[in-house]
Amino acid sequence: MAEWHSTLTPHALARQLPPADGGRPAYRALADRVSRLVADGRLPAGTRLPAERELAAELRLSRTTVAAAYEALRADGFLRSRRGAGSWTALPDGTRPPADALHPLAPDRTGTELDLGLAAPTAPPQLAEAAAHALDRLPAYAAGHGTYPTGLPVLREAVARRYTERGLPTGPDQILITTGAMSALHLVHHALLTRGDRVAVEAPSYPNTLRALDRFGARLVPVPFTTGRTGQAGWDLPQWQRVLRGAAPKLVSAIPDFQNPTGALIDEDQRRDLLAHARAAGTAVLADETCAELGWNVDDSALPRPLAALDRDARVITVGSAGKLLWPGLRIGWLRAQPSLVRKLATDRALYDLGTPVLDQLICARLLTDHLPAVRTDRHTGLRATAEAFAEALPRHFPRWRFTLPPGGLALWVATPGLPATALARAGERLGVRIASGARFGIDGAFEEYLRLPLTLPAAHVPDALHRIAEAAELARNERFTTADPEPCSL
Repeated sequence: MAEWHSTLTPHALARQLPPADGGRPAYRALADRVSRLVADGRLPAGTRLPAERELAAELRLSRTTVAAAYEALRADGFLRSRRGAGSWTALPDGTRPPADALHPLAPDRTGTELDLGLAAPTAPPQLAEAAAHALDRLPAYAAGHGTYPTGLPVLREAVARRYTERGLPTGPDQILITTGAMSALHLVHHALLTRGDRVAVEAPSYPNTLRALDRFGARLVPVPFTTGRTGQAGWDLPQWQRVLRGAAPKLVSAIPDFQNPTGALIDEDQRRDLLAHARAAGTAVLADETCAELGWNVDDSALPRPLAALDRDARVITVGSAGKLLWPGLRIGWLRAQPSLVRKLATDRALYDLGTPVLDQLICARLLTDHLPAVRTDRHTGLRATAEAFAEALPRHFPRWRFTLPPGGLALWVATPGLPATALARAGERLGVRIASGARFGIDGAFEEYLRLPLTLPAAHVPDALHRIAEAAELARNERFTTADPEPCSL
């Protein structure tokens, strides 16, 4: 049977390449950048690379340099070639395929590995009471078919009530309950976009959203954050205006509340400005509010209203989730939109699922209605304690690394100057610690020297986590040193 390999265009490969390490021969730097993509899983094994001449023209390098880079990749086991069939990426013999640190660790490995990749909370203590309460009420629903395309009325009412409490008057008919927030995002992408449409996204941003948009065929236009005088990240409004005016994206995808991974909280003035630019461009706005309840470092009285509360023309669609505050195991998400769009999306979802499990919805409704203040307090206390533990210990272990305590969210976004976090993550795999490298949160090879540290780790485990990261950092540095060419050469 003939082998089949997906082909990467020169431009597509150039966009993914991480920044080059300085002081290395051009061919070696290119080979290292490609192997880093393969080792990290961002460039799947079996992907056909462009012809040498085409890639040389795209990168403005000599063909000899690209040919030498390909030869180095073959020697290192990251490339295989066959006359007439081209060259495709591979993993060196004996290498374990790269793990995705952002996916949950398999239960049989939780006792042997430390998972610093997944930023997800454990269940709150109130879950047991909520589950018992839900079971008591389940017989009333069991007499019917149990399929609710828009969601159980009791949960839609609870979600709508919470939006109203946060300053966004909402009725149950504006709420669609989904099977997790990603299902809600998926429905919106398919309703609003066609393949090839531009979507403006924050850089960095949530990897699963970026991947979902990319798989859908959207053309992503990244808009970097800017840093204010306090060191906190915020939207670069002039850049947003330039992108919206120049690129005319069909959709803006943004996380205004305790952004993942930076933890940024966008103030109301910036929210109004972005909506004004989107209105002028005729662009819809998808607001990811899955972390909106996680303001552990800011007083509730200082919280801005939801983005949709500032919307004058029903431009904003909001997505929320029980997973970040309550428990990911419930698999409950939702979206808020105009009733007509809710009805359309409820019809569209029949192509994927007919509804969200009734028992999960009843548990979630109980937690939101009767236990929300206590759950929020407990969650904030735990996240704050872990953040403070990291803030106290990180400078001792890594004096050059940089971070700012955010106003909330599930993670710290840490710069690791001089150490690519992809190499750190690969070294961590060998030492039994999973690390989320910053490149997962960007496109075009951005954020290579960043990592995300989860605040869902108990504070008592921070010393062990940093000890393991330090071991991985030492291994990564040693491997980079020993694989470097002793003498530069020019080709």
